[in-house]
Order: sequence, then structure tokens, then C-alpha cells
Amino acid sequence: MQPLLHAALAWTLPLLGLAAQAGEPPRQVENSLGMKFVLVPAGEFVMGSDESPESLARDYTQYERRRLESLGDEAPAHKVRITRPFYMGQHEVTVGQFRRFLAASGYTPESITDGTGGYGYNRRYDPAASARGDAFEGRDPKYSWSAPGFAQGDDHPVVNVTWNDAVALARWLSATEGVVHRLPTEAEWEYACRGGTGTRYQGGNDPLSLLKSGNTFDADAAVNWPQWQALALPGHDGFAFTAPVGSFAPNAFGLYDMHGNAWEWVADWYGEHYYARSPKDDPQGPDDGSVRVRRGGSWHTWALYARASFRNWNSPQTRYTLVGMRLVRETGTATAAGTAGGAGR
Repeated sequence: MQPLLHAALAWTLPLLGLAAQAGEPPRQVENSLGMKFVLVPAGEFVMGSDESPESLARDYTQYERRRLESLGDEAPAHKVRITRPFYMGQHEVTVGQFRRFLAASGYTPESITDGTGGYGYNRRYDPAASARGDAFEGRDPKYSWSAPGFAQGDDHPVVNVTWNDAVALARWLSATEGVVHRLPTEAEWEYACRGGTGTRYQGGNDPLSLLKSGNTFDADAAVNWPQWQALALPGHDGFAFTAPVGSFAPNAFGLYDMHGNAWEWVADWYGEHYYARSPKDDPQGPDDGSVRVRRGGSWHTWALYARASFRNWNSPQTRYTLVGMRLVRETGTATAAGTAGGAGR
């Protein structure tokens, strides 16, 4: 844990209950869709990773060298200061919450409006038949947020949603509740994920720690993809697909599933070299780009790519069986619905 953040947590977290009594923001709030948000204090941390391929190879022995050498966009590791506290969704947005949003707002997800559908699991689908070698079938109108090809309950993370769908949800909540809801910035996301740690995962550097803290690609999921058995964690987390949110241990901020279950859209455009010029205070990402960042890994993600520092991206129109979202709720009242995409945007 970084000294400054350690001090911030040591003083801030025990005082959150007292602060609420003194008229300060409460530690936890809930919105009209039943989303719970946990107050994350302002603080400083080291974002990214300078870990060498040689260091990674000691714990990720089953990975090809080229994978360990392809992580340069995580560098340089650099100090970032989050200057304002914010509320982070305690859980990923669930199927039930997304359904209630659609019913209340009249919004139609992008996979339906453009007529192309989403992706889905089909056990008889041969990914070798796809030019891209995809692990899932699609796009196809038979797949969507409500039909990813495997069973989900209302308490599972919604997937097959686009970045634009996530922003539409945030903007509707902002307008409806008078409090800004938005996607987290990439810096806010990593700060919240780390929860005061400087390790690869909330439970340390050992990939096996994920079995307690997140739903990632392990022996249960590998049953459906035996060709990738060597890259599965040698253990069982109990889920072959998505898990009900909150099924694993929370991090120090009280946030669940920051590793695995569903990739989470964040506000930023992706910039491969952005860290080299990123401001220290509240970085917002590049001013423009072609793809948006997603973070955290999913139920189908190998351990290497579920690390706190790993960065992934897709076009804002992408919808996939592994990609969902988690929202931020600001501590003040809304001033403009346009802030729903990201802080200061």
C-alpha cells in the first residue's frame, strides 16, 4: 500500500460513519433502481505497472512469451491523485436493474435498434469456423442483454451492453434523480479496484487468489473450452458462466467483483501511450479516440488479464457476452446530464 493512501484510509474509513452524522456524505447510498454505492475517499495511488516479462513469467508459466511482452500500455507506473471522493457501484449493474431501467425509460438497447443483435454462447458453435476465431457466436439478433446463450438471474451482471447503452443508463439516472450518475474514469476505476493495494489483485500477487475474490476462467469454465485448459486457474470457483454479483470477497473499499464476472466499461477513450503524459490529478483520458476502455476481466478471462493494471478496449458500439458495466454516483447534485459519460466531460 502506498504511504499516502495508507494514511488516507487509516484516517478516512473509520470516520465515515461520524462524517455522516455531521452532514457529510453517508458511507453507502442506494438509488431508485436498487443500485448500492459505496463512498470511495479521495487519495493517491500508483496507477499502471512496470512489471517486466521476466517477473510475470515466474507466476504465469503457462503463457506464451509474446503475451507477457504485450502489456506496454500499462507503463509507466505513475502517481495519480483522486482529488474528490465519489460513490462507486458496490456491484456491477445487474440484469434486473437494467430491465427496470428499460421499462421505466423506454430506452431500447443498441443491439436491438441496429438490428444486428449481440453475441452468445452456443455449445455446438465451432469458433474455428469464424474468420476471427471468436469463442462465441454472433452478432445475431437471437442474442442480446437478456439472451446471452446461458442462464442468468436478475442478480447476475448484465452483459451484451454497449458503451452507449451504459451512458444512456447513467444519463437517465442523472436526469431522474437529480444526482450525476456516470461511468468511472479509468483512473477512478483502478483506484477503486486496488482499494489501497499495490499488488496485481486485491488478494495479493498470486493468481490463485482470484479463486476467492473473482469469477474468472478456472476449471469450471474450462469444461466448455477444453482447448484452453492449460490457461485455466487450477481450482474451482463454482461458476462456469456469470455468477450472482457479490458472490466473492469484497475489497478494502467494500466493492465486489472488481476482478472478473464481467468486463466494465469506463468513460475514457483508449490511448496506448497516454500514461506517459497523463496529469497527476484526476486524469480523464485522451480527448478523442476510436475505442473506449473496459476494465476488470470477466468470467471467461485468463488470470493475466484480470490484474488491476490490465487495460482492454472496444468500440463504443461493441456488445459481447463478457462486457457489462458499473456506475459512479457523484456526491453532489446534478448540474448537467452531459457529465454522465465521465467526470468533467
